[in-house]
Amino acid sequence: VEICYSKSGGAKYKAAEKLAIKFVAQLLKERGWGVDRVRKHQDWNGKYCPHRILSEGRWDDVKAAIADELEALGGKKSSSSSEKSSGTATYTVKKGDTLSGIAKEKGVSLANLQSWNNIKNPNKISIGQVLKLKKASSSSSSSSSKKSSITLPSGVFKVTSPLTKGASVTQIQTALAALYFYPDKSAKNFGIDGYYGAKTANAVKRFQSMHGLTADGIYGPKTKAKLEALLK
Repeated sequence: VEICYSKSGGAKYKAAEKLAIKFVAQLLKERGWGVDRVRKHQDWNGKYCPHRILSEGRWDDVKAAIADELEALGGKKSSSSSEKSSGTATYTVKKGDTLSGIAKEKGVSLANLQSWNNIKNPNKISIGQVLKLKKASSSSSSSSSKKSSITLPSGVFKVTSPLTKGASVTQIQTALAALYFYPDKSAKNFGIDGYYGAKTANAVKRFQSMHGLTADGIYGPKTKAKLEALLK
């Protein structure tokens, strides 16, 4: 959804943003999706977009506004499809939530809630984040089985001259694609070609940026660990 704006912002931009929030909520309601399905343009190809929202540090606030609008329309804040496919009850974090408060409200232990969602610091949760409220069933779906079967290489991979290539790079690219951080969304097979080039480094950088890692585009132990955690 494109929100037109001028560099100075102003009333017209604010009105356009409010309409965009309503429009996105309507789309989510029509499809039975939750706010957890909302993504930034930046998440897909690295472009600094939505520019004004990001530059003003308001992305979480905008997602919260979409969630409120969706709830007002009678929609669910978390995707029913994701709940069915995972076999796991979920909860979408809203403004003012704390992890301990969610645990108490849902009748689960704080320690388990942290463990099921790979949360190391219970004080760091974000608006719109979808939390699992119970341990995933051992009978996983075919898609989750496919994700968990991806093997990741050890070591450090970065852009070199000549480019590093081979099965290890393909594994990294496949893992990124499984989490929708495509090396090249418009290319055949989403750019999975076994070469660690600029587009793969950019995909790694976007992944790192979204998950609290140093966004340098270099695949190493910390990036591997985070990928493995999300692929389970």
